[in-house]
Amino acid sequence: MGTNNALIKYGETQNWIGTADRELIQTSALNFLTPLRNFLEGDYQTIAKERKLLQNKRLDLNAAKTRLKKAKTADTRASSEQELGITQSEFDRQAKITRLLLEGISSTNAHHLCCLNDFVEAQMTYYTQCYQYMIDLQKQLGSFPSNYLCNNNQSSIPPLPPTSSNVIVPSVMASTIGLVITSPSNLSDLKECTGNRKVRVLYDYDAANSSELSLLAAEVIIVFSVIGMDSDWTMGERGNQKGRVTITYLRASQ
Repeated sequence: MGTNNALIKYGETQNWIGTADRELIQTSALNFLTPLRNFLEGDYQTIAKERKLLQNKRLDLNAAKTRLKKAKTADTRASSEQELGITQSEFDRQAKITRLLLEGISSTNAHHLCCLNDFVEAQMTYYTQCYQYMIDLQKQLGSFPSNYLCNNNQSSIPPLPPTSSNVIVPSVMASTIGLVITSPSNLSDLKECTGNRKVRVLYDYDAANSSELSLLAAEVIIVFSVIGMDSDWTMGERGNQKGRVTITYLRASQ
């Protein structure tokens, strides 16, 4: 498999990531943005309108009370008392309407929380898929002949954030937590190794053929050089299993 095939594999991976991205956008719009927009354009506008009316009724009530205090004649006082009664009744009615609308917010908040959880799950699915796509691509590129690989610029995986006991991390990502990506100096050490040596596997690798050894992230295996083998590969041994392994998936065990 040559450079053209490697580029085709890369393009296919980008198509898969693009598909996952479109699915995230569609899911987010349907399960999170649409309910939020409906609330902001519907219930929220109604509540804001009723609260504004309540504030105006409160101002009218205060004005009626002030006029009653300033009334000096019996006729004026009687008229002011009648006006205050009507204003107080209108204020109480508007306060009741506003209170009922605000009490309904609790159920709306619970619904929005469910929508937010759906959005978070959609994001977790998206990032997990993309991570797995890139891991699979890296495995496929690692199985190409070494003359098509460049070890001067080793690709690296961004460090994952620290996790706590109440945070769920996708299993595909959890397998790499605490591991260090192979550095150029580490590659040199492995290339120069002549005897048997223990190394730690950085991430999973599925053997491309019977001559290779499948690897599991974080496991420790024995490696040794074989005369005539390409410098980017070494022989690995796990129990009674032996096979070629690429040194880019290994790190010298401390």
